Amino acid sequence: MFDADVLVIGGGPTGLTLASELRLWGLTPLVLEKAAEPSGHSRALGLHVRSIEVMDQRGLLDRFLARGKQHRVGGFFAGLGTHWPEDLDTAHSYVLGIPQNVTEELLEEHALDRGVEIRRGRELVGLVQDGEGVTAELADGTRLRARWLVGCDGGRSTVRSLTGIGFPGLPARHETLIAEVRIGVPWEEVVPVMTEVRKTQTRYGLMPLGDGLYRVVVPAEGLSGDRSAPTLDELRERLTAVGGSDFGVHEPRWLSRFGDGTRQAERYREGRVLLAGDAAHIHPPTGGQGLNLGVQDAFNLGWKLAAEVLGWAPDGLLDTYHSERHPVGAAVLDNTRAQMELMSQEPGARAVRRLLAELMDFDEVNRFLIGKLTAIDVRYDCGEGHPMLGRRLKDVPLKEGRLYEAARAGRGILLDRTGTLAVTGWEDRVVRVTGAGEEPDVPAALLRPDGHVVWVGDDPAGLREGLERWFGAPAAS
Repeated sequence: MFDADVLVIGGGPTGLTLASELRLWGLTPLVLEKAAEPSGHSRALGLHVRSIEVMDQRGLLDRFLARGKQHRVGGFFAGLGTHWPEDLDTAHSYVLGIPQNVTEELLEEHALDRGVEIRRGRELVGLVQDGEGVTAELADGTRLRARWLVGCDGGRSTVRSLTGIGFPGLPARHETLIAEVRIGVPWEEVVPVMTEVRKTQTRYGLMPLGDGLYRVVVPAEGLSGDRSAPTLDELRERLTAVGGSDFGVHEPRWLSRFGDGTRQAERYREGRVLLAGDAAHIHPPTGGQGLNLGVQDAFNLGWKLAAEVLGWAPDGLLDTYHSERHPVGAAVLDNTRAQMELMSQEPGARAVRRLLAELMDFDEVNRFLIGKLTAIDVRYDCGEGHPMLGRRLKDVPLKEGRLYEAARAGRGILLDRTGTLAVTGWEDRVVRVTGAGEEPDVPAALLRPDGHVVWVGDDPAGLREGLERWFGAPAAS
């Protein structure tokens, strides 16, 4: 007897995205969140291009656009770059500024609309798995049984610890204070101070959040060791030491600190237990990639786990979650390390920063680095052949509607411009649509439910091979 198909441990953006993806396939996920109430504060402040596309692919983007602000400015990669790159391969060429608490609110609303059950104040303390499922023990003594369990429970993941998955990496060398506070001086007095300080100290700044609150970031004096939250006095002292004024900060809503350590789980799966989001990888927030990386983990995992539960997954499909997302996570760890080095005050790092600032004036360099930051450069190993293979396809017009509108059911898509191909036997897993515009310049393309291209051509035999490889055997006639 199972209480759910999948227990999702953690009700942040990663867990909520995963649960909604599983519901698209008719599964019963159960989200267990340790916190009794949403925190209300925002570690992350925006969505990058690939996450914006994900929201569009699931019909959520209008909700996010209504609550966020679009930015097409430079400076997202280590504070470098004077302008947003032209000709990004996307229909959504911007960063969407939106606080994490609003993102979580919208994702929770979407999950509830889809029928996801979310239980708050439920802390996982133990788990045991066998060949049929996973039994989870909660702090209140409750035991729950599910076919699978996914840890989306953050950098100090209980799931990862209980499963014995290693979490190697590099320790922090620098620490930064972060807070949401009110200030006691007009904003106009803050701007010139911040502008001057940021010429030499990029880990410093204040930003209006609305409702009289401000996000404050300032280098800590050293490593705290225990990662305890800083006091308001400590924040005032560091603001004064670095910028000459504490701006009268008061009424803190949230005080925290983060280091520049990087760690990644050795594997994203152990039997019937998987990891996603910060449970699988931690890194400094430089470039704003953490929340986005977790959402994209869930987007990759959801349909594969659903296929496994429903019994149509081809051999090895679920294992591609690790083989595809682990390298992506490693690449993010690398680029955040690189950005932290570029923000160092050491003379050598400052020299490299000046050089890279000059290089980013070249459109190709700027586009390359922003493509890396926004995850539109991700390419999975989906076989040899056409350059599109393994890449996600941007939104394109169809004879009826748009490609991303056709993706809202969460199924694979055959984009057929020949008018002769079919998905007979896979109609429950793949929908067929017909192209209208000049893009993509191919006869036909088969897309997975996460939007990545796995076959290109016009050969029915090749299409069948792609369908079998990614969507299993056809349904019995």
